[in-house]
Amino acid sequence: METIITYFETIPSLHRSLILVGGITFFWLLEGAVPLFRFNYRKWKHALPNFFFTLTTIIVNFALAFLLLKTADWTAANDFGIINWLPTMPLWAYVILGVLLMDFVGAYLAHYVEHKVKPLWMIHLVHHTDHNVDTTTANRHHPLESVIRFSFTLFGVLLIGTPIGIVMLYQSLSLVATQFSHANIKLPKKVDEAISYVLVSPDMHKVHHHYMLPYTDSNYGNIFSIWDRLFGTYMKFDRESIVYGVDTFPDEVENASIKGLLKQPFHKYRKPTTVVHTK
Repeated sequence: METIITYFETIPSLHRSLILVGGITFFWLLEGAVPLFRFNYRKWKHALPNFFFTLTTIIVNFALAFLLLKTADWTAANDFGIINWLPTMPLWAYVILGVLLMDFVGAYLAHYVEHKVKPLWMIHLVHHTDHNVDTTTANRHHPLESVIRFSFTLFGVLLIGTPIGIVMLYQSLSLVATQFSHANIKLPKKVDEAISYVLVSPDMHKVHHHYMLPYTDSNYGNIFSIWDRLFGTYMKFDRESIVYGVDTFPDEVENASIKGLLKQPFHKYRKPTTVVHTK
Protein backbone atom coordinates (compact mmCIF):
# COMPACT_ATOMS: atom_id res chain seq x y z
CA MET A 1 0.00 0.00 0.00
CA GLU A 2 2.88 2.35 0.81
CA THR A 3 4.31 1.77 -2.68
CA ILE A 4 0.95 2.64 -4.27
CA ILE A 5 0.61 5.88 -2.33
CA THR A 6 4.22 6.85 -3.09
CA TYR A 7 3.53 6.29 -6.80
CA PHE A 8 0.40 8.46 -6.77
CA GLU A 9 2.19 11.21 -4.85
CA THR A 10 4.30 11.86 -7.94
CA ILE A 11 2.22 10.26 -10.69
CA PRO A 12 3.45 11.62 -14.07
CA SER A 13 0.98 13.54 -16.24
CA LEU A 14 1.62 10.97 -18.97
CA HIS A 15 0.38 8.18 -16.72
CA ARG A 16 -2.77 10.12 -15.84
CA SER A 17 -3.38 10.67 -19.53
CA LEU A 18 -2.95 6.94 -20.17
CA ILE A 19 -5.57 6.18 -17.51
CA LEU A 20 -8.00 8.56 -19.25
CA VAL A 21 -7.33 7.35 -22.80
CA GLY A 22 -6.98 3.71 -21.79
CA GLY A 23 -10.29 3.74 -19.93
CA ILE A 24 -12.19 5.32 -22.80
CA THR A 25 -10.61 2.92 -25.30
CA PHE A 26 -11.37 -0.15 -23.21
CA PHE A 27 -15.01 0.71 -22.55
CA TRP A 28 -15.48 1.98 -26.13
CA LEU A 29 -14.48 -1.47 -27.40
CA LEU A 30 -16.58 -3.22 -24.76
CA GLU A 31 -19.61 -1.17 -25.85
CA GLY A 32 -19.24 -2.64 -29.31
CA ALA A 33 -19.13 -6.18 -27.93
CA VAL A 34 -21.94 -6.09 -25.33
CA PRO A 35 -24.05 -2.94 -25.86
CA LEU A 36 -27.01 -2.15 -23.64
CA PHE A 37 -28.66 -0.09 -26.40
CA ARG A 38 -27.92 -0.25 -30.11
CA PHE A 39 -27.92 3.48 -30.77
CA ASN A 40 -28.69 4.72 -34.25
CA TYR A 41 -25.78 7.14 -34.33
CA ARG A 42 -22.33 7.73 -35.70
CA LYS A 43 -20.23 7.00 -32.67
CA TRP A 44 -17.36 9.35 -33.54
CA LYS A 45 -19.73 12.22 -34.40
CA HIS A 46 -21.53 11.74 -31.10
CA ALA A 47 -18.22 11.63 -29.25
CA LEU A 48 -16.81 14.91 -30.62
CA PRO A 49 -18.65 17.36 -28.28
CA ASN A 50 -18.02 14.98 -25.38
CA PHE A 51 -14.30 14.91 -26.17
CA PHE A 52 -14.33 18.71 -26.40
CA PHE A 53 -15.71 18.96 -22.87
CA THR A 54 -13.27 16.31 -21.69
CA LEU A 55 -10.50 18.59 -22.95
CA THR A 56 -11.93 21.66 -21.18
CA THR A 57 -12.19 19.61 -17.97
CA ILE A 58 -8.52 18.63 -18.28
CA ILE A 59 -7.52 22.26 -18.85
CA VAL A 60 -9.47 23.51 -15.81
CA ASN A 61 -8.11 20.78 -13.54
CA PHE A 62 -4.56 21.26 -14.78
CA ALA A 63 -4.74 25.05 -14.31
CA LEU A 64 -5.98 24.69 -10.73
CA ALA A 65 -4.00 21.60 -9.70
CA PHE A 66 -1.49 23.68 -7.70
CA LEU A 67 -4.32 24.55 -5.28
CA LEU A 68 -4.87 20.87 -4.53
CA LEU A 69 -1.17 20.35 -3.90
CA LYS A 70 -0.87 23.43 -1.66
CA THR A 71 -3.98 22.50 0.33
CA ALA A 72 -2.94 18.87 0.78
CA ASP A 73 0.54 19.93 1.87
CA TRP A 74 -0.94 22.43 4.35
CA THR A 75 -3.23 19.85 5.95
CA ALA A 76 -0.29 17.44 6.31
CA ALA A 77 1.98 20.09 7.79
CA ASN A 78 -0.67 21.23 10.27
CA ASP A 79 -2.15 17.81 11.02
CA PHE A 80 -5.52 19.20 9.95
CA GLY A 81 -8.63 17.35 8.77
CA ILE A 82 -10.91 14.50 9.78
CA ILE A 83 -8.60 11.58 9.03
CA ASN A 84 -5.74 13.31 10.87
CA TRP A 85 -7.87 13.76 13.98
CA LEU A 86 -8.80 10.09 14.23
CA PRO A 87 -6.79 7.52 16.23
CA THR A 88 -3.83 5.96 14.45
CA MET A 89 -4.91 3.24 12.03
CA PRO A 90 -3.24 0.90 9.54
CA LEU A 91 -2.21 2.55 6.27
CA TRP A 92 -4.74 0.53 4.23
CA ALA A 93 -7.59 1.70 6.45
CA TYR A 94 -6.32 5.30 6.28
CA VAL A 95 -6.27 5.15 2.47
CA ILE A 96 -9.70 3.53 2.13
CA LEU A 97 -11.26 6.04 4.52
CA GLY A 98 -9.62 8.93 2.68
CA VAL A 99 -10.89 7.76 -0.71
CA LEU A 100 -14.34 7.01 0.70
CA LEU A 101 -14.72 10.49 2.23
CA MET A 102 -13.32 12.20 -0.87
CA ASP A 103 -15.91 10.34 -2.92
CA PHE A 104 -18.63 11.68 -0.62
CA VAL A 105 -17.57 15.34 -0.66
CA GLY A 106 -16.00 15.61 -4.10
CA ALA A 107 -18.56 13.52 -6.00
CA TYR A 108 -21.79 12.64 -4.19
CA LEU A 109 -22.26 15.92 -2.32
CA ALA A 110 -21.21 18.04 -5.32
CA HIS A 111 -23.58 16.12 -7.59
CA TYR A 112 -26.48 16.34 -5.12
CA VAL A 113 -26.07 20.11 -4.72
CA GLU A 114 -25.93 20.58 -8.50
CA HIS A 115 -29.35 18.96 -8.80
CA LYS A 116 -30.90 20.96 -5.97
CA VAL A 117 -29.62 24.49 -6.71
CA LYS A 118 -31.26 25.79 -9.90
CA PRO A 119 -28.32 27.82 -11.33
CA LEU A 120 -26.01 24.87 -10.74
CA TRP A 121 -28.53 22.50 -12.32
CA MET A 122 -28.54 24.66 -15.45
CA ILE A 123 -24.77 24.26 -15.64
CA HIS A 124 -24.92 20.52 -14.92
CA LEU A 125 -27.59 20.18 -17.61
CA VAL A 126 -24.90 19.82 -20.28
CA HIS A 127 -24.04 16.43 -18.83
CA HIS A 128 -27.66 15.28 -18.82
CA THR A 129 -28.70 16.37 -22.31
CA ASP A 130 -26.77 13.58 -24.00
CA HIS A 131 -29.40 11.43 -25.75
CA ASN A 132 -26.97 8.55 -26.30
CA VAL A 133 -25.16 7.98 -23.03
CA ASP A 134 -21.92 6.05 -23.43
CA THR A 135 -18.44 6.09 -21.92
CA THR A 136 -17.62 9.41 -23.65
CA THR A 137 -20.47 11.03 -21.70
CA ALA A 138 -18.51 10.55 -18.48
CA ASN A 139 -16.54 13.81 -18.81
CA ARG A 140 -19.16 15.84 -20.70
CA HIS A 141 -19.17 18.77 -18.27
CA HIS A 142 -19.47 22.47 -18.99
CA PRO A 143 -16.26 24.33 -18.06
CA LEU A 144 -18.18 26.11 -15.29
CA GLU A 145 -19.12 22.74 -13.84
CA SER A 146 -15.48 21.67 -13.95
CA VAL A 147 -14.70 24.67 -11.72
CA ILE A 148 -17.60 23.79 -9.39
CA ARG A 149 -16.53 20.16 -9.11
CA PHE A 150 -12.94 21.21 -8.51
CA SER A 151 -14.10 23.54 -5.70
CA PHE A 152 -15.87 20.66 -3.95
CA THR A 153 -12.79 18.47 -4.34
CA LEU A 154 -10.61 21.23 -2.89
CA PHE A 155 -13.02 21.65 0.02
CA GLY A 156 -12.90 17.88 0.54
CA VAL A 157 -9.10 17.87 0.71
CA LEU A 158 -9.21 20.60 3.36
CA LEU A 159 -12.04 19.13 5.41
CA ILE A 160 -10.81 15.54 5.29
CA GLY A 161 -7.10 16.35 5.47
CA THR A 162 -6.28 14.15 2.50
CA PRO A 163 -2.59 13.88 1.52
CA ILE A 164 -1.80 14.36 -2.16
CA GLY A 165 -1.10 10.66 -2.75
CA ILE A 166 -4.65 9.74 -1.71
CA VAL A 167 -6.06 12.69 -3.68
CA MET A 168 -4.40 11.48 -6.88
CA LEU A 169 -5.47 7.88 -6.18
CA TYR A 170 -9.05 9.06 -5.63
CA GLN A 171 -9.09 11.09 -8.85
CA SER A 172 -7.74 8.16 -10.86
CA LEU A 173 -10.32 5.76 -9.41
CA SER A 174 -13.03 8.35 -9.94
CA LEU A 175 -12.10 8.72 -13.60
CA VAL A 176 -12.29 5.00 -14.32
CA ALA A 177 -15.44 4.59 -12.22
CA THR A 178 -17.35 7.25 -14.16
CA GLN A 179 -16.22 5.81 -17.51
CA PHE A 180 -17.47 2.41 -16.33
CA SER A 181 -20.83 3.61 -14.99
CA HIS A 182 -21.61 5.61 -18.16
CA ALA A 183 -20.48 2.91 -20.57
CA ASN A 184 -23.19 1.56 -22.87
CA ILE A 185 -22.62 -2.01 -21.73
CA LYS A 186 -25.00 -4.76 -20.74
CA LEU A 187 -23.81 -6.82 -17.81
CA PRO A 188 -25.86 -9.77 -16.57
CA LYS A 189 -28.48 -8.24 -14.26
CA LYS A 190 -27.41 -10.28 -11.24
CA VAL A 191 -23.77 -9.29 -11.76
CA ASP A 192 -24.66 -5.61 -12.13
CA GLU A 193 -26.85 -5.75 -9.02
CA ALA A 194 -24.11 -7.47 -7.00
CA ILE A 195 -21.62 -4.77 -8.02
CA SER A 196 -24.11 -2.05 -7.05
CA TYR A 197 -24.04 -3.07 -3.39
CA VAL A 198 -20.52 -1.62 -3.16
CA LEU A 199 -19.75 0.31 -6.34
CA VAL A 200 -21.84 2.38 -8.73
CA SER A 201 -22.72 -0.03 -11.53
CA PRO A 202 -23.78 0.85 -15.10
CA ASP A 203 -27.44 -0.06 -14.53
CA MET A 204 -27.52 1.91 -11.30
CA HIS A 205 -26.14 5.07 -12.85
CA LYS A 206 -28.20 4.80 -16.05
CA VAL A 207 -31.32 5.36 -13.89
CA HIS A 208 -29.90 8.78 -13.06
CA HIS A 209 -29.83 9.63 -16.76
CA HIS A 210 -33.51 8.82 -17.36
CA TYR A 211 -35.13 11.90 -18.86
CA MET A 212 -37.78 12.52 -16.19
CA LEU A 213 -38.03 13.01 -12.44
CA PRO A 214 -37.86 11.48 -9.91
CA TYR A 215 -35.25 9.24 -11.53
CA THR A 216 -33.02 12.15 -12.58
CA ASP A 217 -32.75 13.07 -8.90
CA SER A 218 -31.42 9.72 -7.74
CA ASN A 219 -28.25 7.62 -7.75
CA TYR A 220 -25.78 10.50 -7.45
CA GLY A 221 -22.81 8.35 -6.49
CA ASN A 222 -19.60 8.09 -8.47
CA ILE A 223 -17.33 5.38 -7.04
CA PHE A 224 -19.24 3.98 -4.06
CA SER A 225 -22.97 3.25 -3.92
CA ILE A 226 -23.02 3.49 -0.11
CA TRP A 227 -23.92 7.19 -0.11
CA ASP A 228 -27.11 6.77 -2.15
CA ARG A 229 -28.21 3.86 0.00
CA LEU A 230 -27.34 5.69 3.22
CA PHE A 231 -29.09 8.96 2.33
CA GLY A 232 -32.14 7.48 0.62
CA THR A 233 -31.34 8.63 -2.92
CA TYR A 234 -31.02 5.12 -4.36
CA MET A 235 -33.63 4.13 -6.95
CA LYS A 236 -34.19 1.21 -9.29
CA PHE A 237 -35.69 1.31 -12.77
CA ASP A 238 -35.91 -1.21 -15.59
CA ARG A 239 -32.86 -0.57 -17.74
CA GLU A 240 -34.72 -1.48 -20.92
CA SER A 241 -37.20 1.38 -20.27
CA ILE A 242 -34.62 4.14 -19.76
CA VAL A 243 -34.86 7.15 -22.08
CA TYR A 244 -31.84 9.43 -22.02
CA GLY A 245 -31.86 13.24 -22.03
CA VAL A 246 -33.90 15.85 -20.17
CA ASP A 247 -37.59 16.35 -20.88
CA THR A 248 -37.35 20.16 -20.79
CA PHE A 249 -34.46 20.26 -23.30
CA PRO A 250 -35.47 17.75 -26.01
CA ASP A 251 -33.67 19.33 -29.00
CA GLU A 252 -31.18 16.64 -30.02
CA VAL A 253 -29.49 18.86 -32.60
CA GLU A 254 -28.73 21.63 -30.11
CA ASN A 255 -27.77 19.07 -27.48
CA ALA A 256 -25.13 17.69 -29.84
CA SER A 257 -23.70 21.12 -30.72
CA ILE A 258 -20.65 22.42 -28.86
CA LYS A 259 -21.87 26.00 -29.34
CA GLY A 260 -25.36 25.11 -28.15
CA LEU A 261 -24.04 23.26 -25.11
CA LEU A 262 -21.75 26.13 -24.10
CA LYS A 263 -24.81 28.42 -24.07
CA GLN A 264 -27.10 25.91 -22.40
CA PRO A 265 -26.55 27.06 -18.78
CA PHE A 266 -27.83 30.51 -19.73
CA HIS A 267 -31.24 29.38 -21.00
CA LYS A 268 -34.27 30.22 -18.93
CA TYR A 269 -34.94 27.60 -16.29
CA ARG A 270 -37.72 25.22 -17.24
CA LYS A 271 -39.52 23.22 -14.59
CA PRO A 272 -39.13 19.49 -15.26
CA THR A 273 -41.95 16.99 -15.35
CA THR A 274 -42.27 14.48 -12.56
CA VAL A 275 -43.46 10.96 -13.24
CA VAL A 276 -46.51 10.18 -11.11
CA HIS A 277 -46.82 6.51 -10.22
CA THR A 278 -50.28 5.07 -9.80
CA LYS A 279 -51.21 1.68 -8.48
